[in-house]
Amino acid sequence: MPQLSIHSAGPGLTIQDMGRPRWTAQGLSTGGAADRLALIEAAALLGTRPSQAVIEMMGMGGTFSTDQDTRIVLTGAVMQADIDGTPVPHNTTQHLPGGAKLSIGGARQGVFGYLSLAGGITTPPVMDSRATHLTAGIGRRLEAGDTLSLGMDPDPHRPLAQLPKIDRLSGGTIRIMPGPQTELFSANTQAALAKTTFHRSPRGNRQGIRLDHDGNGFTTSGGLSITSDLIVPGDIQMTGDGVPYVLLAECQTIGGYPRIGTVIPADLPKVAQAMPGATLQFQWLTVAEADATATSDAAILQTLTQMCQPLIRDPHDIPDLLSYQLISGATPGDDLERP
Repeated sequence: MPQLSIHSAGPGLTIQDMGRPRWTAQGLSTGGAADRLALIEAAALLGTRPSQAVIEMMGMGGTFSTDQDTRIVLTGAVMQADIDGTPVPHNTTQHLPGGAKLSIGGARQGVFGYLSLAGGITTPPVMDSRATHLTAGIGRRLEAGDTLSLGMDPDPHRPLAQLPKIDRLSGGTIRIMPGPQTELFSANTQAALAKTTFHRSPRGNRQGIRLDHDGNGFTTSGGLSITSDLIVPGDIQMTGDGVPYVLLAECQTIGGYPRIGTVIPADLPKVAQAMPGATLQFQWLTVAEADATATSDAAILQTLTQMCQPLIRDPHDIPDLLSYQLISGATPGDDLERP
């Protein structure tokens, strides 16, 4: 089977997939990729399944090689990358020749970058998933010297493709819906939340991120009397002094801090990818409006697949140009002279 070798690794490299959605009752949050949409984008470009395991890179990448030719794509955060010195564009499938060095540097936009390989990472699953869950002690961070098993590229001759550039890495408006504890906050506090400009704090990880703002905190008089109940990614949890944290993939499953609302799933990747200092502003939706935004992963994959565009390559950047059949027929050379 093909293998991926890691020659250098940033501090936040882990194997991720879509997580473990059926273990919440046992106290294990779903986990998986912090930006699930990035895995669906990769699947659309590679013609694979979003459930395949990938490498998640938080802020910084590493250096990689495979022992066999394969197709790859970088999605999520925009990271400086090249294959043996040739730049690798974002959201664009590429051929990675066996033995070539893929170098991925720091994030220029966004936080979580993803390296997806056409055959997927095929390390042994744990509880029906290959996702690393650091909070629960499942798996570990990847390090230089690690070697990972891969599946075979299912369609090595599939035409290279790219997705149109859509800015979803700069924060912006984040839609939220009320939850069971929203009414613990006064109407004025709820309105103030939507009028406040927040900045993504440097404090954050796969469990959640802190949002900084000017002015008073978002407190509730009933916050000390609530009982612990179910928590899900996207919940906006308030600390004792009213500072909001948006919970992400590895959040706890129950908790007692009050939650003013929940980021809808469609906008949670924008929160996860907001770089420190990025501006975010909340917009309230009713439950019915939030429900209307719900879209299945299969529907998103279908839409993104239709958006994929053929990649037109510069012949100068094709190292194996002479191996291509560029002439489809023969000619005596005097075609234009003959009647």
